[in-house]
Amino acid sequence: MHEDVERCARAVRSRDARFDGWFFTAVLTTGIYCRPSCPARTPHPRNMRFYPSAAAAQRAGFRACKRCRPDASPGSPEWNHRADVVARAMRLIAEGVVDREGVSGLAARLGYSVRQLERQVRAELGAGPLALARAQRAQTARLLVETTALPMGDVAFAAGFSSIRAFNETVREVFAVSPTGLRERAARGHAPAGTGTLSLRLPFRAPLCPDNLFGHLAATAVPGVEEWRDGAYRRTLRLPGGPAIVALSPRPDHVACTLTLTDLRDLPAAISRCRWTLDLDADPVAVDDLLRADPLMAPLVERAPGRRVPRCADGAEMAVRAVLGQQVSTAAARTHAARLATAHGEPVDDPAGGLSRLFPRPEALVAPQPGPALPAARRATLAALAEALASGELDLGPGADRQEARARLAALPGVGAWTVDTIAMRALGDPDAFLPTDLGVRRAAQGLGLPATPAALARRSAAWRPWRAYAVQYLWSTSDHEINRLPGAAGEAPVMEEVPA
Repeated sequence: MHEDVERCARAVRSRDARFDGWFFTAVLTTGIYCRPSCPARTPHPRNMRFYPSAAAAQRAGFRACKRCRPDASPGSPEWNHRADVVARAMRLIAEGVVDREGVSGLAARLGYSVRQLERQVRAELGAGPLALARAQRAQTARLLVETTALPMGDVAFAAGFSSIRAFNETVREVFAVSPTGLRERAARGHAPAGTGTLSLRLPFRAPLCPDNLFGHLAATAVPGVEEWRDGAYRRTLRLPGGPAIVALSPRPDHVACTLTLTDLRDLPAAISRCRWTLDLDADPVAVDDLLRADPLMAPLVERAPGRRVPRCADGAEMAVRAVLGQQVSTAAARTHAARLATAHGEPVDDPAGGLSRLFPRPEALVAPQPGPALPAARRATLAALAEALASGELDLGPGADRQEARARLAALPGVGAWTVDTIAMRALGDPDAFLPTDLGVRRAAQGLGLPATPAALARRSAAWRPWRAYAVQYLWSTSDHEINRLPGAAGEAPVMEEVPA
C-alpha cells in the first residue's frame, strides 16, 4: 500500500486509524516517522514519504514520533492473513527467531537460503530481517524501560542487544532520547525490578467485538491451563526461556495484558502469541465490508461488527484439542483436555493461584499413556498426531506452510475435513478456513435461509472468500451458546472502538 502515494496521503489527512500498521509516514522537514493517525499537524504532501515498515523508516534515517508512538501501532494485517514466505518470515521475526537463531536460522526454518530470504523481505519491506529484528528490539527495550524498574544493563540484554553500547545507540537513534530519558518521561508506575511481571497495552484496529472472542476462550478453557478470573482470560505459556502466565482483559481502547515471565527475553514472543490468540492484527473493516455485501449476512455484521477469530497460543496444543473435541460437546472436550494436562503437563507456579499446568508437549503424548477415556480410534489418532508433531514432520508453528500442514494433517488416520479446518482456523490463522459440516454452522445457515447441506453451503460460501473463517464466527453468533457471551456481562457486550495512544 505504501506505493499508492495518493491513498496514503488521504489516510494521513483524515488521520484514519484503520491504516495504522499498514504503512508509516516519514516527514522530511522534521526527520520523524509517524503512524497515519498521528494527531500532529498534517505535513505538506511534498514533505511526506511512505514506508512499509518501521524498520524501513529507521533505515532511511527517520526517528519515531514521540506523540503517536508508531512503533506501538497494531501489526500489519498482511502478515495476519497471508501465507507466503515473507508473511511467514514476519511471524517468525515477531517470535524472536532472529535474536535467538540469527538470519541463517530463520532462513533454515523457511527452507530458503539467506540470500533468497534477504532479497524477498527487502524487496517488500524496504529492510532485511536484521533491520526488522533491530526495530523489534528497540520496541522491546522501550517497553522494558517504561514498564519496569530494571537496571538499564538488564534491560539491554533482555531486549536482545549484544552490548549496552548498542542498546544506548539504538534507543537514541530510534527515539531521539536516551534510555534514562525514556524512563523519566514514562507516565505510569513501574513494576519492582527483577519481578518479571509487566503490564502492557495491546492496540487493535477498531471495531473489536469482545463477546465471542473472550467468550470462546473462556468457555473452552482447560482447567489448570486456562481460566477466566476477575474479567481477564488467563493462561500458561511455554516460551523459549521458560513458562509464563498471561492475563488478557478487554478495554474500550486496548486489551490490557499482564505478563509474568521466567525470562524477560521472552517478551517479544509472549506479545506475539497474545496478539495472535486474540487476532488483534486483523483488518475488521475489510472483513465486515465484504460480508455485509451478502444480504443474508449483513444483519449479523451490523448487530456486532468487528468479530475476531479466537485462536490458540500454541499450534500443537490446538491440534491435540481439536482431536479431543471430535464429535463431543464443548464441556466434554474441555474435560478430556484437562485430564490430559493433569496427567502429562509440566507444573507451573501461579502466584495468583488457579493455573497449575502447561499443556503437554507432543513428545509426552506419543506412547500410550494414562489420560482421558477415549475410543480406541480416537486414541490412535491422537498418538499419530503427537508422533507427527514430535518428529517435526508436521509444523503448526508461526512459520508453518499452511498448505503443507493441511496436507499432512489430512493424511493422518482419523483426521477429517472438520478437524483440518478447525486447526487451520485456530492454529494456522487461515482466514479462509470454513466448517460446512459443523453442526452450529449448519443450523445457523438454515435459520438464515442459506443452504444447510455441507456441499451446497461450501459452494455458497465462495462469496465470503477470503474471510470465511470470520463468516463462521458470525454464523456461530446466532446461537445462545456460551462461546458467544463475554463472561459476567449482562446482555450483549459493547463493540470496542480504538482511540489513538
